[in-house]
Amino acid sequence: MASKILLVTGDAAESLEVFYPYQRLREEGYQVDIAAPSRKRLQFVVHDFVDGYDTYTEKPGYTWPADLAFAEVDPAEYVALVIPGGRAPEYLRNDPDVQRIVRHFFEGEKPVAQICHGPLVSAAAGVLGGRTSAAYPALEPDVKAAGATYVDGEAVVDGVLVSARAWPDHPAWLRAFIEVLRVKAPAA
Repeated sequence: MASKILLVTGDAAESLEVFYPYQRLREEGYQVDIAAPSRKRLQFVVHDFVDGYDTYTEKPGYTWPADLAFAEVDPAEYVALVIPGGRAPEYLRNDPDVQRIVRHFFEGEKPVAQICHGPLVSAAAGVLGGRTSAAYPALEPDVKAAGATYVDGEAVVDGVLVSARAWPDHPAWLRAFIEVLRVKAPAA
């Protein structure tokens, strides 16, 4: 049986930040389960950078079914956690089940990969303090307010936490996360 990795997300998550780790970790031999507020078909978005805009733009992206609802998740069944970005973390961070799940991974020193707006979730769960994390650059004040050190980097490793700014950082981010997984939670 393959080792299982949990990916927590919801509507308006960034398509690339869901699918790149989902597919790359499956390629490594892990089973990846997608958890969301409910079992339903999720609508992801595409965030892109357009000349003349002060921030990213958002367009409809892919859809994909959630494997399970947050309330159904037993985090003890999983060896690692992925928290993609997009707009989903803005509302997911308020979900008590997401907070319960995230605390389990941090308290158990299990590998966690977070990217872009994903650190909003770990900050709300109260587990980012004292750590070092990358995030989408506009979140620097949020990361610091959570008691963490912000680093503007493509693959920031703090123990078992691996973070990045956004989807352009995927190769370095997943390479670093897979290195952590191979030591802490190899695919069965």
